Amino acid sequence: MLSHVRRLGAVLSAVTVLTLAVAACDEDSGPGHAQFNGAPAPSVSAAPGASDEPGDDQPGDAGTATPVVTATKAGQPSATATTAAPPPAGSTYAGRLPKFGQPPTPVRIGLPEGAGAPYFARIPTDQPVAFLTIDDGWVKRPEALELLRESGVKVTLFLTINAIKDNPDYFKQLRDAGADIEAHTLTHPNLKGKSYDFQKHEICGSADQLATMFGKRPKLFRPPFGDKDATTLKVAHDCGLQAGFFWKETVDKGIVRYQEGKTVQKGDIILMHFRDRFVDDFIAALQAIAAGGLTPALLVDYLPAS
Repeated sequence: MLSHVRRLGAVLSAVTVLTLAVAACDEDSGPGHAQFNGAPAPSVSAAPGASDEPGDDQPGDAGTATPVVTATKAGQPSATATTAAPPPAGSTYAGRLPKFGQPPTPVRIGLPEGAGAPYFARIPTDQPVAFLTIDDGWVKRPEALELLRESGVKVTLFLTINAIKDNPDYFKQLRDAGADIEAHTLTHPNLKGKSYDFQKHEICGSADQLATMFGKRPKLFRPPFGDKDATTLKVAHDCGLQAGFFWKETVDKGIVRYQEGKTVQKGDIILMHFRDRFVDDFIAALQAIAAGGLTPALLVDYLPAS
């Protein structure tokens, strides 16, 4: 009888140990340790572009153009980018950034006379260049400065005062790396249909504050959402801004979308934003420019110097 009791006690002890071990494993199964039928739960990812939402400047109601939503495989980031061999020292993005030669000496365009600023989605040039523009300034990824330095590409920043006023030094570094800073209003409202005084406050006010922050008054302007009316262009002109700008391509979540065809064309203006996926968007934009046989250039270099 005593031997049976001893055997039962041993069995109960083994069960207790096994129960505690299982409990310990469950405590480690938090985020990143999820279990699925005894194995790590499979990760689920949507197809490229399946969950894309239009950006705050995507022309859903812009009126002047509606992009054809077409993703290019060449413009998407490599699926193996995160597992690739480490890049050479001092070059974090080697292998992903296309190589460009120096852009051609800019041939400046003429601007029409009138009471309103002209408005462009594409610069009328025969030179093999395209223009990468980056809007707002809300998400300040540290990689942006590194990307500008490594790529050697010069970009145009259309900055919103409310988005940048908490950290203007971040954008001073981008400026010092070759970015050109231009105006995008104080608070990013839809200007279309608003009064002259309202639009003047937003447009002139942003240009004035950018001049104070960065020591140079903007010459160019982009209306939020690409939406504008005759009053917008009149105000831009009266505020001393040379021209307003729309776009021909947009980039979001590493995907390039085109309004016309499937390649970037000479003089095209490309829109992206300061967002969490800045690295993927920047690289996808440059890959699309390279695929079109073009070189990135600065918008301001193609407008009259005065």
